[in-house]
Amino acid sequence: MDHDKEEKSSSLFSTGNSAQEMGFTYVPQRYVVPTLQRPSLAPNDANVAVIDIAALRNNNGLSAENRFRVIQEISDACRSLGFFQIVNHGISESVLEGAISVASKFFDLPTKEKLKLGSSDVRKPVRYATSLKNGVDKHQFWRVFLKHYAHPLNDWIHMWPDNPPDYREKMGRYCEEIKKVSLEVMEAILESLKLKASTTPALTKKLEDGMQVMAVNCYPPCPEPAMALGLPPHSDYSCLTIVYQNCQGLEIMDSTTCSWKLVPHVPYALQVHIGDHFEVLSNGLFKSVVHRATLHRDRTRFSIVSLFSLGMDDKMGVAAELIDDDDDDHEHPKKYRESSFRDFLDFLASNDIAQGKNFIDTLKIEKNN
Repeated sequence: MDHDKEEKSSSLFSTGNSAQEMGFTYVPQRYVVPTLQRPSLAPNDANVAVIDIAALRNNNGLSAENRFRVIQEISDACRSLGFFQIVNHGISESVLEGAISVASKFFDLPTKEKLKLGSSDVRKPVRYATSLKNGVDKHQFWRVFLKHYAHPLNDWIHMWPDNPPDYREKMGRYCEEIKKVSLEVMEAILESLKLKASTTPALTKKLEDGMQVMAVNCYPPCPEPAMALGLPPHSDYSCLTIVYQNCQGLEIMDSTTCSWKLVPHVPYALQVHIGDHFEVLSNGLFKSVVHRATLHRDRTRFSIVSLFSLGMDDKMGVAAELIDDDDDDHEHPKKYRESSFRDFLDFLASNDIAQGKNFIDTLKIEKNN
């Protein structure tokens, strides 16, 4: 096979004709990660908190004490890694398995069927695509995905795939359940910041009414998993991201050691990422976790990613309680500009995150020397 000749075709990497969709037995040059950025085939496991959040829902005599303990555990994780896993979250195994099942069925459909939803427009509320932006970016990644909005569910579900026939039912059930979990966790996070009594309810209501974007990811087997990535290093624009996956493959950056660590697999646990907008809200107290997706040689990895943010045009800024007034000594200056989900989409449409351009960096206010 003449690999060089094949790679001269610009259409080779478009949706429907990508290397990962075509099941190539080699990794084309356009997918190859620079040597220093390649994943290890034997990575170290991350020391990630696994938090039992049942106390956020239980109404018993010890609920206040247990709730305080859980909130403190969440706060500690937000301030260190910006990442943790949760168990006893209230979503049944059947709902979790059902969502993975219909995701698998969708990606098993003929390419022609999936391409009915194909689009490179990052602003489109429902779209099927590959890599990041369908071959527009200079570098390609070993991923296919379906993104769709999910809240309010009745506003969007009719636009979701109707094939497989049970996709809307099972993924819709998962979306409803994960929304409930997200609100429980976000309320705990806001409580840990000790904001004013008037601030938290208003912000909680905005989050309840805000955006829920689903990224249903498929990472097919890769013939050389040490040569490529499913997704490059990035942080999420969201306030909070919750992920359910069928196997290991998510790596997070440990900022204390500046090294990549593999997130251990805990059956039926959910993975919680702090996003850019919660880093902004907290004025940097919380960390928006940098992460990437690695690949397997012999199995397909699925991840169902739920990104939660304020409404499309609602601006997230630093909480006033966490910065000094103008006439103070500025021990805690404002470190971030405000932004919205639409601002992020504009950034994504005009930038290549594979080249190290991160949304959070555009929000940071440089110190005046």
